[in-house]
Formats: sequence, C-alpha cells, structure tokens
Amino acid sequence: MVRLMLIVASLVLVAGGYAVRTIDHAFDKPKQNVAVAATPVAQAAPVSSGRSLTLDSGRGGHFETEARIFGHGIDFIVDTGATLVILRESDARRIGIHPMPVDYTAVVSTANGKVKAAPATIDRIELGGIRVEDVRALVLPDDILGQNLLGMSFLSKLKRYQVADGHMILEQ
Repeated sequence: MVRLMLIVASLVLVAGGYAVRTIDHAFDKPKQNVAVAATPVAQAAPVSSGRSLTLDSGRGGHFETEARIFGHGIDFIVDTGATLVILRESDARRIGIHPMPVDYTAVVSTANGKVKAAPATIDRIELGGIRVEDVRALVLPDDILGQNLLGMSFLSKLKRYQVADGHMILEQ
C-alpha cells in the first residue's frame, strides 16, 4: 500500500511539473508573437516598447535619434565605434554642462588629428523607455564635432543592442 502511494505521488509530481512547463510555454509564445507583430518592418520614427527601442537607419546608414538629458532633447548619432558619449560644446552648455578651458584635459584622436576634450559625467540619459545613469562623456568644440555621438559608455549599460536589416534594437 505504501509502495502504491509513493508511485501515485511520484506520478502526480511529474505530471504537475509537465503541466507547469506547458503552461509557461503557452504564455510565453503569445508575448513573443505580439512583440514581433507590433514592430513594423519600415518606420520613419523610433519605436519604443517599454524598455526597448527600434531605430531605423537614416542618411548614410547612420542611426539617428533624440535623447533627453536634464529634460532637454539632444540629437545623436548612435556610434558603436565611439568609446564614450561625445557632446558638442553648444549642446553641453544647453543642458548645463559648462567646462572651463582648464577642464579640457583628455586628448582624443579624431579624423582631423588629436584634439583636447573635457571629461564629464551625465547623470541620466533617456531614450524612449530606456534610462541609463552615470554615463561617462566628453565635450568637444563645435568646430571639431559636427554631431553628438551616443557611444559605448551608454550602449554598454544596456542588456543588448543589435543591428540587422537597417534597424538597430536597443534593449534594457
């Protein structure tokens, strides 16, 4: 009798485990399908879904976006080749970062040679539903930098980023 009860109890545990696993998979699949269906193939503007964002490539294949820093909208090119976030002086001033001439202590190699830059830390950068804090940055003179760059000091704090078929997916 005890042996029969142990067999029945074991079968109930095994069946229960399979039932839970089957239910989990059933609930996961609709979420994946909804996310795929909600992401259009071609879009003109970034699409944000909670803590992920899809950018379409723009002119020259670049991924351009607007991020919010200290409540101000700042235009960026997402640049996986840039080690840090790089800000133009004029945009840095607009968001309240005012480096003095003595603050330009970093030396940066650019296509036009070496230039001095001012290190800074940005408290928070928001991009759609994504929010990244304590981001290392550099400020460069406007005549050296034509466009702000959203570099690896931002991207490396994400769960993932991926580029495929003219789209960049950022996920936190």
